[in-house]
Amino acid sequence: RINRSKYRFHSAFGDMAAKISLPPDKVDQLVKACMKAKDAAYAPYSNFPVGAALMSTDGRIFTGCNVENAAYPLGICAERCAMAKAVSEGCRKFLAIAVSTNVDDFVSPCGSCRQVLAEFGDFHVILTKPDLSHKILTVVELLPHSFSSKELNSVPERQ
Repeated sequence: RINRSKYRFHSAFGDMAAKISLPPDKVDQLVKACMKAKDAAYAPYSNFPVGAALMSTDGRIFTGCNVENAAYPLGICAERCAMAKAVSEGCRKFLAIAVSTNVDDFVSPCGSCRQVLAEFGDFHVILTKPDLSHKILTVVELLPHSFSSKELNSVPERQ
């Protein structure tokens, strides 16, 4: 029998940080931070550097970049890199994440990253272009039907 009470699951829709308006100075701060993080990307195989900057609800910013590997599945995306840094520092609540690439269009997080972001609630996702223009969405807009603790908690206990 699995004792689910010892596991702390986060609801994909539990935090509603996305309903809090993002001040323009915070948006600018995140856009600049993700652009700088992109410069650290290790992308020798795809030549597709990505940077991310994740802001916790207490205002801390955690940056990440994609880190590729010759064994392709072992690479990590910028968004998950930033999230891992934040979680390893004890953060669990977020206001926004900004993502940057060198593409002259808005590029959104991949499906795996969307699911990882959804694990920590609904918050702002700022998609950027190299010219610093940006578009603001939410995690729920990017992944409206995420898998969450709700599904895990609805599984009947084994007898």
